[in-house]
Amino acid sequence: MAVIQKEITLSPKSRGFHLITDEIMRQLPGLSQVKSGIMHVYIKHTSAGLTLNENTDPSVRRDFETHFNRMVPEDVSLFEHTLEGPDDMTSHIKSSLLGHSVTFPITNGRPNLGTWQGIYLCEHRNRGGSRKLVVTVMG
Repeated sequence: MAVIQKEITLSPKSRGFHLITDEIMRQLPGLSQVKSGIMHVYIKHTSAGLTLNENTDPSVRRDFETHFNRMVPEDVSLFEHTLEGPDDMTSHIKSSLLGHSVTFPITNGRPNLGTWQGIYLCEHRNRGGSRKLVVTVMG
């Protein structure tokens, strides 16, 4: 079994839910050699998360943002940890709810996702900057 592991950096994104499947795949040219395996994608941050979801209709991503903002409002009176601004603690909570990694099968050098699935970067900070991922492929 071969193991590929690479740290990649995503371009900075605005606050919201962003499809990053293609951005990740462009940085993994050796993936084409994997006939069957598993890919694990981990984000090295506490204020952003990862998830798999709808990859076609952008209104899904906007609805996610709206829902999470209602569920975890930016009200500094609710939190102690506010040193970095009103979006700080809320970002930690949101990223914990979504999680910091996704795992899925690789088949013939490509993610074997559902027809309408893609990998989301869930950016919860108003200005999150570039984000680092560790991608591990076993196959």
